[in-house]
Amino acid sequence: MDITLLLLLSLFIVGFLYASVGHGGASGYLAVLSIFAVPVLSYKPIILILNIMVAGIGFIQFSRAGYFKWKLCWPFLLSSLPMAYLGSMMSVKGDIYNLILGLALIIPVVRLLGLIPGEKGKKVELSLPLALIFGLVIGFLSGMLSIGGGIFLSPLLIILAWANAKEAAAASALFIVLNSIAGLMGHRGDIHFGQDSFMWFTSALAGGIMGSYFGSRHFGVLTVKYLLSAVLALASCKLIFFM
Repeated sequence: MDITLLLLLSLFIVGFLYASVGHGGASGYLAVLSIFAVPVLSYKPIILILNIMVAGIGFIQFSRAGYFKWKLCWPFLLSSLPMAYLGSMMSVKGDIYNLILGLALIIPVVRLLGLIPGEKGKKVELSLPLALIFGLVIGFLSGMLSIGGGIFLSPLLIILAWANAKEAAAASALFIVLNSIAGLMGHRGDIHFGQDSFMWFTSALAGGIMGSYFGSRHFGVLTVKYLLSAVLALASCKLIFFM
């Protein structure tokens, strides 16, 4: 298969699967580009724009399906947005950036494989102080890595029994949109679309549109989730051990 076609197909699959759980997919897109030896630092602003669009579509779909709860989102946003902006302005060396991103990719792999505890039968009330603290940390990491932070927020909401899976997806989608906008503000003047990046953008966006629809209303892509786990695990190893 042509390498360009394989890259586009990989971005489509990543967009589909991430959007199906309310995520924008930035960490997945960065992982795919890393596997194909594309210099990801050059495309961080474009990936943030894609993140905003895909997560925004996901937010609309999950909200229409009745899963969005504002109380699960605003405390994290309050503390994360300024930190996402500050984090995006940090100049991180390529090898350090690759190491941090490689470690961050372990989180969606663990979640996709079902190793993170599932949603609790009984939910508890969200703790405002804890949410504000977690928002600070997630916001800073999101800005520094040029991702939306959904890979951190949604497992957190489920593990602490603050939300079920689809409520977490809906809250994460809005969180990703706004944090990606805050992070993008730190990259003003660095946005450049080339012919290749336009094709990548279109492929991932198409996957995201389809994934958000099926994820909010039908959901069921277990086999491909395992394939995505393998891709992300491979990218994580490449980023950490072969920088």
